[in-house]
Amino acid sequence: MEFSKTMEVVMASSKLDAGISCFDIETGAEQLRLKSCASPPHGLISLSERFFVSSQVRESSSSSSGSILHWSRDKPVADVKSFPAEPISPLVSNSDGTYIIGGGCSGNIYLWEVASGRLLKKWNAHYRGVTCLVLSDDESLLISGAEDGCVRVWSLLMIFDDIGRTAATHLYEHNFSEHTLKVTDIVTGHGGCNAIIISSSEDRTCKVWSLSKGKFLRTIDFPSAINAVALDPCEHIFYAGGKDGKIYVVSLTGENTSASKYGMHIVGALSDNSNTAVTCLAFSKSGVLLVSGWEDGRIRIWDTKSKQIVRMLQHSKGQVSNVIVVHRPLNSASQTSMATQSSASKRNASLLPPLDKYVTSTDDNDDFKTVTASQPPLSRVTDALYCSSDVMKSQIKELQQEGSTAASQLELDRLRVDCKRSLQMSEQWKKMHGDLHQFCADELVDYGRNGCAK
Repeated sequence: MEFSKTMEVVMASSKLDAGISCFDIETGAEQLRLKSCASPPHGLISLSERFFVSSQVRESSSSSSGSILHWSRDKPVADVKSFPAEPISPLVSNSDGTYIIGGGCSGNIYLWEVASGRLLKKWNAHYRGVTCLVLSDDESLLISGAEDGCVRVWSLLMIFDDIGRTAATHLYEHNFSEHTLKVTDIVTGHGGCNAIIISSSEDRTCKVWSLSKGKFLRTIDFPSAINAVALDPCEHIFYAGGKDGKIYVVSLTGENTSASKYGMHIVGALSDNSNTAVTCLAFSKSGVLLVSGWEDGRIRIWDTKSKQIVRMLQHSKGQVSNVIVVHRPLNSASQTSMATQSSASKRNASLLPPLDKYVTSTDDNDDFKTVTASQPPLSRVTDALYCSSDVMKSQIKELQQEGSTAASQLELDRLRVDCKRSLQMSEQWKKMHGDLHQFCADELVDYGRNGCAK
């Protein structure tokens, strides 16, 4: 079964083995159900909106088991199954689908390169299990939350900088530890490193942080524990889904006092009096519709202007653990032919190999040892973030051999642009390194001459 011609699709998953439901956001019609999926909260992502990836943690399984599944679009059965070193709960990927980051139950964070499946980095991020991961909108920073109540900010440049990491006293950029119980969700605003962070917790609070200053800005107290947050695109308000069945509307720009019966800064609430917990939230691409998952297995879609439910969908009998909204590709019509599907199938197999279990390293005790080709440290940073030029050249060659279908040509053009950008960045870093080296050498020569003269 194929997706309909709607531009947006709601995808939902559950911690129970209820699969992944795909609904037309405008009509509510179920388009497809992906089989055999039991994903924890924050364990479902769309990989550059071409593939779907979900972590699998089954409560009946042993603590040492867990997997990550990959689906191609419009296919009900998972194409690839990976088995990490430990169960992975939250997942996040960059917008281009270059890499996937996962948080483990031990507190470790793992970073994989999608094109090769290689585990590039692994580091101990928290004292207890990682519960949520989010990237800043410029994708240079990773924000993690955990069962230990901490929210930490990580620079991906630092993670790949061997020299800088050795000199640093700790890897994280900021450590926010004001929550007293498990962090349940994190959202970040626009502005890259100048954005705000909003975190929710089982301690019945949401906290607002400054990403640039690394400072705590505000606490909002709620009548209930908060499971999920969603930030309005204009960043004037945010929505907080509570265990008491209400979605609280919180002002970020109002006065410090509030006449609301719910508490300071809370200007209202969305509720249908179902008294079942809100488990997850997501905005539509338009920023008008708010999609909410609930403990009763239903998905309620709200119009944020009228504050009314416009659609109610049934996912499963168990609670909904994830809801995400994805675009339907504009070029999907060209992908329905059998020839194009065959070509896409071959390409998918090469672009999405199973994810490695361990870092490829000659030193087993060095989790941070890079696995890219031997290059200067600054070039490794660039290659790690933009995907190595060798990998992209290999993909370009493979696509050229497959033929000149519309889908292949689009992918080929994208890879050529990325490859050119990667090489340009590499040359810029090399020039900066050369200039710095020359400057240091000149300073040493001048100092030697002056010292000898004295």
